[in-house]
Amino acid sequence: MSSENSRREFLAAGLLTTLAVACNSKKSPFQPDSDVAESGEKVKLLSVDGEIIEVDKAFLKPVPEMPSVTNEEARKGIPGKKFVMVIDLSRCKNLQRCQQACNHAHHLQQGQNWIKVYPMHDAQKEAPYWQPTTCMHCDEPPCVKVCPVGATFKRQDGIVLIDNERCIGCRFCMAACPYSTRVFNWGAPDLPADIADQPYNPETSVPQKRGTVGKCDFCPDMTRMGMLPHCVSACPNGVYFFGDLNEDSVTNGSETFRFSDLVRDKAGYRLMEDLGTKPSVYYLPPVDRNFKFEEGLQNIDPLDKKS
Repeated sequence: MSSENSRREFLAAGLLTTLAVACNSKKSPFQPDSDVAESGEKVKLLSVDGEIIEVDKAFLKPVPEMPSVTNEEARKGIPGKKFVMVIDLSRCKNLQRCQQACNHAHHLQQGQNWIKVYPMHDAQKEAPYWQPTTCMHCDEPPCVKVCPVGATFKRQDGIVLIDNERCIGCRFCMAACPYSTRVFNWGAPDLPADIADQPYNPETSVPQKRGTVGKCDFCPDMTRMGMLPHCVSACPNGVYFFGDLNEDSVTNGSETFRFSDLVRDKAGYRLMEDLGTKPSVYYLPPVDRNFKFEEGLQNIDPLDKKS
């Protein structure tokens, strides 16, 4: 056997040994598992020393999917945009399709809903109604002001996001939010391996991490592709409208309105506007309702009831 072949075999053996020692690390894209049998199919790789080595294909694992945008781009937002949402309370039946779509897209755990649908009853002689509640993506967000590490930030397009790589779990933002739309990940999320191994992406809010805060993100990854947030497209009753304030246009996918006309003509309002937070979510009052309140009672989630 030539000295060159011996050297290559030594390097290959050394690499496999190193991989075996590091098998608990999530950083390596090809960690050998102790219970994985060799396939017999070899793959050629380039070692750190510039040598061509062969590793059994069974020991290779896919490289985690990288975010489509950089962290810096995610923090800046989409130039020229100012996103806004309108929620028509007269159309809500508490089907919770919005909540289900949001939970699925963001791999949220049970009880960690970012969209909550509350039963509301403003006065004794008034009829109750259903109120979907999301993060308000305020223009003056108190959550951003109190975050000591810049984990919660506001983008130039109006969207307020969380960078869980920075979040230290102090929950100052939760205390500052007057809308109670944030949730804390007390336990480690139960995620598929391919999702858990991905680097965190502020635009998808995936994967969530233990000891950090999560919330509605307006699905900026969808808006970059020219698509609607998951809650908007999932609602069969057209409750949610989403659009660009700069273009003065909102849509639910089937109907499109001039934002200023819709809010003016239907007496749109914002929650707790007297606080000066300037929410980007507007509500249309529950008049001329499409459904009876009682039709949504069967879908109510006890975890989402107001205390």
